[in-house]
Amino acid sequence: MEKSPSIFTPVLVVGCLIIMVSFAVRASFGVFQIPIASEFGWLRSEFSLAIAIQNLAWGIGQPIFGALAEKIGDRRAIVIGSVVYAIGLVLSAQSVSPVEHQAYAWLVGFGIAGTGFGVILAVVGRAATAENRSMSLAIATAAGSAGQVFGAPLAEWMLGFLTWQSTFIVFAGAILAMILTLPLMRAPALASKAELEETLGQILVKAFKDPSFTLIFIGFFSCGYQLAFITAHFPAFVTELCGPILAGGVLHNIGITTTSALGAVAISLIGLANIAGTLLAGWAGKRYSKKYLLAGIYTARTVISAIFILMPITPLSVILFSIGMGSLWLATVPLTSGLVAHIYGLRYMGTLYGIVFFSHQLGSFMGVWLGGRLYDVYGGYTAVWWIGVAVSAFSALVHLPIREKRLEGLVTA
Repeated sequence: MEKSPSIFTPVLVVGCLIIMVSFAVRASFGVFQIPIASEFGWLRSEFSLAIAIQNLAWGIGQPIFGALAEKIGDRRAIVIGSVVYAIGLVLSAQSVSPVEHQAYAWLVGFGIAGTGFGVILAVVGRAATAENRSMSLAIATAAGSAGQVFGAPLAEWMLGFLTWQSTFIVFAGAILAMILTLPLMRAPALASKAELEETLGQILVKAFKDPSFTLIFIGFFSCGYQLAFITAHFPAFVTELCGPILAGGVLHNIGITTTSALGAVAISLIGLANIAGTLLAGWAGKRYSKKYLLAGIYTARTVISAIFILMPITPLSVILFSIGMGSLWLATVPLTSGLVAHIYGLRYMGTLYGIVFFSHQLGSFMGVWLGGRLYDVYGGYTAVWWIGVAVSAFSALVHLPIREKRLEGLVTA
């Protein structure tokens, strides 16, 4: 009896490491919101706009880096992304005005694109067998959550003895260190003969004419909106609302003594819960309809967010929300990327998923920017939360009409 190939290939291990470090840094930016705004006296919307631009640049850069990886090779594209990421962080550390910070956010965003899901999931998907592909994509996605587990608390801890500028420099060094692992990332070409013979232009035309591709694109918007808003604004949200309640009590006794610490712990809990949730999504994606799983995830997000904002905001409700939302956090990613690979094949998965991911980052831009803008106007985040509830419910409905079958005329691996 022939032994099944191991799921933990060098490509998957290196891909997980790169995503973990990249996302640890990315997930920490919300922790810097209050320190930077306080030091320079910036409005909340000014720093929020920098994070929003970062997310938009990530979305624009994702299909570019996906196509670049398919043209010059995955590893070279990742090196370029790492260098751009590090340069953006170093320059951001030197910025003293909102305009400078917003300008350098473009570099950080493009760097995330070159070291994030679009490039890494494509190479992991190509290196995995059809039997292991769904779970491999889930494991790589969960690695991003693992980075989130320690990224925000690490930033909070470093800010205890370093300036935010020095913390940015340390993070830039960590990003560059990822390059040392790339010699181990050699992905075989497992695309079918038909895919290899098909040009990028031909597959793009087929995808753009397919209504299902449009629905996948539209449906991913709310995922970006909710995730980016929570990552960027939840630490500040917690800091401002839970301060009077946090003094004393169980959380105080276990070491969570400040609201900024609670905010960092909340982001960490989201990442921790998402490891389990994403792996479960990868397991389920191999056995059940991906579109119905996605509709169910967005429905659950809608319910959890609505209940959270309707109930009194306490440290306990923050922790329960973090665990609940965290279990659904990136569970959409292996299912969405797997859906793209299943319908349109592996050859140009990086580019096609990059295009879909652009919708995710448009949502991210809106979530972060609206969070800061409406906070400055109304003095709170309630309106932004309810917009997130609405777009999540919309996404649940949008996924139902998707035709989950291989695109006619294209043979997939």
